[in-house]
Amino acid sequence: NRTVGDDILPPLLVTFGLSIVIQNGLLMLFSADPRGLQIGTLSTASLALFDGLAVGYMPLLILGVALLLLLSLQWLFSRTRVGRSFRATSDDPEVAGLMGINRRHVYALAMAVAVATIGIAGVFMVMGANISPTDGPSRLLYAFEAVIMGGMGSLWGTLLGGIMLGVAQSVALQLDPGWGILGGHLAFFAVLLLRPSGLLPRTRER
Repeated sequence: NRTVGDDILPPLLVTFGLSIVIQNGLLMLFSADPRGLQIGTLSTASLALFDGLAVGYMPLLILGVALLLLLSLQWLFSRTRVGRSFRATSDDPEVAGLMGINRRHVYALAMAVAVATIGIAGVFMVMGANISPTDGPSRLLYAFEAVIMGGMGSLWGTLLGGIMLGVAQSVALQLDPGWGILGGHLAFFAVLLLRPSGLLPRTRER
């Protein structure tokens, strides 16, 4: 709260500094060795759709949880008083303050919702793959690309952007094992060229 204001630079610098502290703290505690959660046969079990095509149970579980989480967030933002406070403070914090909204309290609640969402995503991430303390920047890049592809302010657009990013990487991996990440970046640039505001934008350009 001490860094929040009209200038976006202080919170960016503080959170960037915290990310470095957390990363190095994890390196000291757990070393740089990749780790993951063992989930047994769930990691390899799959559902055969038809000859030559199967979908893993773990990706289906992740998709189901993501849909449930997005529905819950959509309900929170559009149907509750807290959600309206979130949107009002995001659009115009000065006017929201004049209307009696405690902006610091709203920021704290938004942080709590974000951390809870990240916690759920983190559990499924380590269930599906091994990770290390230095993986943060690359994961953040994928998240950034998914949000921009989907459109700022759109939860369902972010889901669509993430699916497109994953499909592009999978197709590129089938073509060449070294093209996976490149395929996702190319899909990102293609969306930027064709729809600069994203696939399902909810915010207006200023």
